[in-house]
Amino acid sequence: MNILLTGSTGFLGSRLARALCSEPDVYLTVAVRRHLESPAAQVLEVEGLDANTDWSTALTNQQRVIHAAARAHVMKDEEADPLAKYRRINVDGTRNLACQAAKAGVKRFIFISSVKVNGEQTSSGLPFTAEDTPAPEDAYGISKWEAEQCLKKIAEDSGMEVVIIRPPLVYGPQVKGNFASMIKLVEKGFPLPLGSIQNQRSLVALDNLVDLIITCIDHPAAANQVFLAGDGRDLSTTELLHSVAKAAGKSSRLIPVPCSFLMFAATLIGKQAVAQRLLGSLQVDISKARDLLGWEPPISVEEGLRRCLVKD
Repeated sequence: MNILLTGSTGFLGSRLARALCSEPDVYLTVAVRRHLESPAAQVLEVEGLDANTDWSTALTNQQRVIHAAARAHVMKDEEADPLAKYRRINVDGTRNLACQAAKAGVKRFIFISSVKVNGEQTSSGLPFTAEDTPAPEDAYGISKWEAEQCLKKIAEDSGMEVVIIRPPLVYGPQVKGNFASMIKLVEKGFPLPLGSIQNQRSLVALDNLVDLIITCIDHPAAANQVFLAGDGRDLSTTELLHSVAKAAGKSSRLIPVPCSFLMFAATLIGKQAVAQRLLGSLQVDISKARDLLGWEPPISVEEGLRRCLVKD
């Protein structure tokens, strides 16, 4: 099977490319913006990702497209108009690629979206589902939702199958951002005032997400469906920190401080968004992938964290 992968140099894409190259009967082409050597995949350079990108060469003879390239979520976005920037890449670029893919005869288009399409938080015990009415709140989430709508319209008009996967926070080897910062604090033994957090958050290990994507490449029941990704086990922030410490072979030094005080302190210093991610709940229901695809996350949270801490 011929597969075109975008975003192959990113955190998810690089891991996915390695996995696809080890799959039997898969002939992988990766589209990149800069020169890249790969002994296992055909590499094609493309100019950017927007409404004007020419994908004709990359799409020749392709049967599947996995679109993982995007303008990623930016915590402190300094763009004058962040939504316009996200739309240019995540909406216009995705629409352009999908339209050309449909015209080129691509059978299935797999789009890596985000749980931010569903929203930013859930009430404990009431996880997001794939059938919930989308409620994105920030520019990134809005752009991913708009891209999904474009893809569904293209699928209706062309007959090309579309599969949408919405992951929550993804962790794994070389993870960056706040998750990496948290790991460093735990490894260094810093005391943290997060010893009594009773929220519930869904995460997805990188290898679990890769496995779900590969399952969706050719599964008949995946056609024109939306799936939420996850490890199948939710953790409180306190449980997560204990688990990270255990995986690292360290003692967790967590001080029990009331959530109300932490939120008040975060508000005073303008860090409400950070506090919300640490203190609030965000759960996803992966039963649709289990029921329709027979999919189960292949690795546990503990194994995912262990792999996350392995130094390559």
